[in-house]
Amino acid sequence: MSNLAVLPIIIPLLAGIVAVFFAKKTMAVRIFAQVLTLLNLAVSIGIAFYVIQYGTVTLETGGWAAPYGIILVADPLAIFLVLTTNIIATASVFYAPNSLTHKQEQFYFYTFYFLLISGVSGAFLTGDLFNLFVFFEVLLMASYGLIVLGGEKIQLRESLKYVLLNLFSSMLFVTAIAFLYSVTGTVNMAQLAERIQEVEQTGILTTIGILLFFVFATKGAIFPLYFWMPKSYIVPNSVVSALFGALLTKVGIYSIVRTFTLIFIHNPEVTHELFLWLAALTMIFGVIGALSTNNVKLIIVYNIIPAVGFMLMGIGLFNHDGLAGSVYYLLQDIIIKACLFLMVGALIYVTGTSNLKKMKGLIHHFPLLGWMFFIGGLVLAGIPPFSGFIGKLLLLQGAIQEGRYVIVIIGLLTSLLILLSIMRIFTRGFWGERTELDTGNIQPKRVRGLIIPAFGLLSVCVVLGIGAEWFIPHIETITNQLLDPEIYIDSVLKE
Repeated sequence: MSNLAVLPIIIPLLAGIVAVFFAKKTMAVRIFAQVLTLLNLAVSIGIAFYVIQYGTVTLETGGWAAPYGIILVADPLAIFLVLTTNIIATASVFYAPNSLTHKQEQFYFYTFYFLLISGVSGAFLTGDLFNLFVFFEVLLMASYGLIVLGGEKIQLRESLKYVLLNLFSSMLFVTAIAFLYSVTGTVNMAQLAERIQEVEQTGILTTIGILLFFVFATKGAIFPLYFWMPKSYIVPNSVVSALFGALLTKVGIYSIVRTFTLIFIHNPEVTHELFLWLAALTMIFGVIGALSTNNVKLIIVYNIIPAVGFMLMGIGLFNHDGLAGSVYYLLQDIIIKACLFLMVGALIYVTGTSNLKKMKGLIHHFPLLGWMFFIGGLVLAGIPPFSGFIGKLLLLQGAIQEGRYVIVIIGLLTSLLILLSIMRIFTRGFWGERTELDTGNIQPKRVRGLIIPAFGLLSVCVVLGIGAEWFIPHIETITNQLLDPEIYIDSVLKE
């Protein structure tokens, strides 16, 4: 069964290569992409059930035993993130034909899409830092192709900023790995966790850890390193924005979770204290951005930032409830962010604008979309009984246990402001008197094709909230493994 751990990486990688050869045959490549995505989802579900039942799956590629070869580790955290990634991929691949033009589809959208999913899955499953860097580059190269899809001037301008910043952070990433290797003699995460306990140069290790955090914070859009993200995420097509907003920043957060619960745990009074301060500032500045604009897509983009702050808060607390809250919030936020981007794409299609001031009374024309936005806002803000509430409740409990009352107040205030920012779309865009809408260019079949994938993701969020008792035991398992690095070390090194 361990050989199956590579399939969530290999299936989309090969599918992306094959899609190149018939990219111009729109209908054929659509069906191919949808079938392969469903296959990858089924494989991910199968591996997840196996991991739940039998524990962590470790694959030593090429027959080279850890820590010498390329190691893939499908532990509960990694495989649940891979499964969530494939849920997003499934919704996106069925949404894409209704959102993209034929020209955009034919310009290798499905190839870049598959490479992105492969890179993200690889980043979650890899067991060593250098291959984390490699998978980061795979997903970034795919994102470079997706961000310019359409070739508009504003896309090219924003892509230049996006590429340059990521090139700099990638250079910093590989430099930090080289420093870490020079001190410990390994890049395998499990062996790093062992050797760092034996190294007496704690100051150097803390410096390397903060350097790596800087890299991950740039990719995760943590204050003050989020400045590149808002404009870069609104210029692509909505389906691309959904993939970016749901997945890319979360890979950065996952990397922080993995490295600072497994490797850099020797000096938490410096590193984790820094995380708490940055978490608070990330929440505050992110929600201010969401309240400052009337661009509906930009409102959703800015709301990515305070969510990242909540996740970082749990890592900084580094107790059971805090980490459990971060993990739960991370999983549900991937889904709700993708859902909101898909709904915004539908909203922009039916109105022909992203300016909230030009929308009014849309609930009379599209009641399902309107009430989906309303529920999505409640999920995003963490209103009970929805999934966002479960993660935030755990986070706030963890903060109270540590006596961190200031960040509790900031978290509660941020949640209220998040609700205000997203409800502006509902109250201004959907609520109000019925207005005439130019329906000449609106195709009902296309509208349904935009709404149904978003409805599916919203349903998953509702289940994650209402059925929390089904998922909490698995979150507890993940949290216990994060708090006990020996579990991960033993599963990889088999000591």
